[in-house]
Amino acid sequence: MAATTESVKADAAEAPLLNKRNMFLGIALYCVFYAWVRWYEGVYGWSAGMDSFAPEFETYWMNFLYIEFVLEVSTASILWGYLWKSRDRKVMSITPREELRRHFTHWTWLMCYGTAIYFGASYFTEQDGTWHQTIVRDTDFTPSHVIEFYLSYPVYIITGGASFLYAKTRLPTYQQGNHIQYMVATVGPFMILPNVGLNEWGHTFWFMEELFVAPLHYGFVFFGWSALGLLGVVNTECQALAKLLKKDLA
Repeated sequence: MAATTESVKADAAEAPLLNKRNMFLGIALYCVFYAWVRWYEGVYGWSAGMDSFAPEFETYWMNFLYIEFVLEVSTASILWGYLWKSRDRKVMSITPREELRRHFTHWTWLMCYGTAIYFGASYFTEQDGTWHQTIVRDTDFTPSHVIEFYLSYPVYIITGGASFLYAKTRLPTYQQGNHIQYMVATVGPFMILPNVGLNEWGHTFWFMEELFVAPLHYGFVFFGWSALGLLGVVNTECQALAKLLKKDLA
């Protein structure tokens, strides 16, 4: 039997405002994935990642890098394309309860983005410093860089882009123009990736020693701090939620 309009509305009204299962599963997915990545690095970083001219380096690290590129481009294209293709073209007409539910879904995206930024811009970035203090590298594609620059950074870029697209295509709060704080919080950390090119060029031709306080690394700090734009997004979210909670959510 085909669902009636009334039954569809009733199902929407009964749906939980915050899907805790999706939120915890999303965060757990990042944690489990990066636990596996850290295990892989711990096992094959020392046994196959010390000499870039060794055949095992090509097997365990360059192939890992190539697979990363393919999966990251594919994931970004599919995820961002889906969010745009399935956008709500009547977003300004949704009910207050549906809008509140979407805000909580948006918070799930923000939590995942924060988790991805932690692993990329904090955990693996600081780990890279200890790697350079331990060995003398003979390639730009060290095991630490393969994971930090070419895995963890694209992962948080993809997540941040998805979070921005969800807000832009499904929430009335973000329909007017471009939300500056959101742009700073997503585009700023994204710019760390192009800065990697400058970093590798500088270490190859200009500044050989890996000092984190060297001017060559200032770009990472500048763009990394732009992630604090998320505080502006949180402020916008709190204002939107405060207005919605005053409305009839039945």
